[in-house]
Amino acid sequence: MRIPSTDSVELEVHDLGGEGPPLLFAHATGFHGRVWEPLATHLSGFHQWSIDMRAHGDSDAPKDRPLEWYGFADDVLSVVDALGFDKPFGVGHSKGAAALLLAEQARPGTFRALYLFEPVVVPTDFVSGHNPDNPLSNGARRRRDTFDSFDEAFDNYASKPPFNTLHPEVLRVYVDHGFAENADGAVSLKCLPENEAEVYAHGMSHHAFASLHDVSCPVTIAMGVENAVPAVFGRKIADALPNGTVASFPELAHFGPLEDPRTIASSIFDSFSTVI
Repeated sequence: MRIPSTDSVELEVHDLGGEGPPLLFAHATGFHGRVWEPLATHLSGFHQWSIDMRAHGDSDAPKDRPLEWYGFADDVLSVVDALGFDKPFGVGHSKGAAALLLAEQARPGTFRALYLFEPVVVPTDFVSGHNPDNPLSNGARRRRDTFDSFDEAFDNYASKPPFNTLHPEVLRVYVDHGFAENADGAVSLKCLPENEAEVYAHGMSHHAFASLHDVSCPVTIAMGVENAVPAVFGRKIADALPNGTVASFPELAHFGPLEDPRTIASSIFDSFSTVI
């Protein structure tokens, strides 16, 4: 399904099935909406949808606008409006989690409840401007973007960190829908390395933390091991929210929903069950 957003962007939106109130998934930087499929199979009681955010998956990159993160909030609100959702539930990971918060802040009352795994939301003292020279951006620019086949890409990712921590079903979905086949049979990343690098370059330039008081719906801040950014800020985020709680998974890392979809699906259900 194609849905228009701002900045001449058309978004690819995926109906993941199920019955019940709507639930919208938002993915992390460099991924795409279909990586939620393995988790969705463990989560009942909702009609589940996911977005390929701008410049990711099969969605367009914006025209005449940088890949700053308020654009991802536009994508979220565009999908909510186009699908006619009335107070959907929202589940986000990393950049996607921040996008859901920014969307709720832009239009308070949009979501019934949010479940956010390690949102990239830094306290105000850590906010900076556009910074293209950072480890994540530099690593993205060096990322190998073409392989001889889908299987070669899968085997490459499965053999080295950080993707080797992904559940095999998630990694298979990521590769099969995150690469496009070229005329010569090789496959190339749909999320271009330069676009991924620009998303990271804007990651600490938004001001979601300063407006957490505007988010009145119940919000669960979920975290893996808490000794690294962004998880290290998770409890501060929860404390700053009017209705924030914490879910801790010290056995998982930043890719938690993609590492252990069943466990995180159970946590999502428990989080939302009190407000269904």
